[in-house]
Amino acid sequence: MSGAEGNGFGRRRFLAVGGGLAALAVTGCGSNTGRSTSDSSSGGKPALAQWYHQYGEPGTQQAVQKYAKEYPDATVTVQWSPGDYDKKTASALLTDGGPDVFEYGNGPTIDMIKGGQVADLSDLLGDAKSDFTPSLISRLTYQGKLYAIPQVTDMQLLVYRKSLLSAAGVQPPTTVDELLAAAKKLTTDKVKGLFVGNDGGVGILGGPALWSAGLDYLTDDNTFGFDDPAAVESLRKLRELFTSKSLLLGAPTDWSDPSAFTQGLTAMQFTGLWTFPQIQKALPDDFGVLPWPKLNASTGAPSVPVGAYAAAVSTKSKNVDAAKKFIKWLWVDQTDKQLDWAQSYGFHIPARKSLVEKAGKLKSGPAADAAKFVNENGHAQTPLLWTSKSGTAYSDALSRIIKNGSDPATEIKAVKAVVDAELKRITG
Repeated sequence: MSGAEGNGFGRRRFLAVGGGLAALAVTGCGSNTGRSTSDSSSGGKPALAQWYHQYGEPGTQQAVQKYAKEYPDATVTVQWSPGDYDKKTASALLTDGGPDVFEYGNGPTIDMIKGGQVADLSDLLGDAKSDFTPSLISRLTYQGKLYAIPQVTDMQLLVYRKSLLSAAGVQPPTTVDELLAAAKKLTTDKVKGLFVGNDGGVGILGGPALWSAGLDYLTDDNTFGFDDPAAVESLRKLRELFTSKSLLLGAPTDWSDPSAFTQGLTAMQFTGLWTFPQIQKALPDDFGVLPWPKLNASTGAPSVPVGAYAAAVSTKSKNVDAAKKFIKWLWVDQTDKQLDWAQSYGFHIPARKSLVEKAGKLKSGPAADAAKFVNENGHAQTPLLWTSKSGTAYSDALSRIIKNGSDPATEIKAVKAVVDAELKRITG
């Protein structure tokens, strides 16, 4: 476990890759990793193996074990998996020794779906469908079929010190140019204006840079989405920020931890919702939140990246119908458990709008603003058809643009060639 896991970062580590690497699609074989070899347990109930990655927050393992024990219609065994959960799970889905029910960051990959490894869950939501965060449901759907149910919502957003902005005469920025100007004005010999990660934003600003320009990774009809002058301009702004001397680089902890912000090393930081307990403790009334701003007054929109671990069913399960019934019970019907999962272990937004209204931690202040951003400015972290190969190409290009000053237009065309080939592979 990394140090970030200790503050609960494990629940949302998939957000760390931003516009870069998508979840890996693994084609190798795994060992027998936990499923019962029997179709049923004592009492004639189906036996189901449910897999989770190892969460960082205390109490999470006990919570999911309690939920499973309370399910009346099957004997559910929870496997808690440290290490490279994504790779382990992708391998196990190809064997008879994998899970019946499992979670996956941002839902199953397109290769899992195209390979017939995950069951269609379209019939599980019913009237509750409109209650779930729209960007998440869209991300978990392929060709009209839903392949996972979101368990909780996590997000990234911009936090700022109210007192420092006020002292510098800076208004909360609403455009990227205003953000650059604010970062410069807030920078002193002891404090930098903005922190977006020690890599200068390579890992987390790929999506916001596109959305701020009114673009996306892919178009609605799944073609390359940012071969556009607005993308060139937006990525050039990230380079401008990197060379402005107002960006914090080389901080003791990275963007997923709030220490640089709470210790006064930076006036603004792009980070995750999970940092709120630490920020509130250190700066109770001295911070506000913003989405990543739009590019300029006439282009794009403010945005926040949204992600979710989501529950899916393996088609290799001996009890697919029983597994689907369990998922519906836990992640659709049991709203009290869904609220508990979001609120009692760290700081998260329920995946359902009606539960956000019942979440005490989200009723006021910056947390209420953050919850509002999810539905008004939220974008699924990456599209379903954005593969790991596409992500690597974009991440490498971002690094060259931001750190080395490479020409964004040239880099975008190179990324487009990779993405076009991947889309052809997927849809061909």
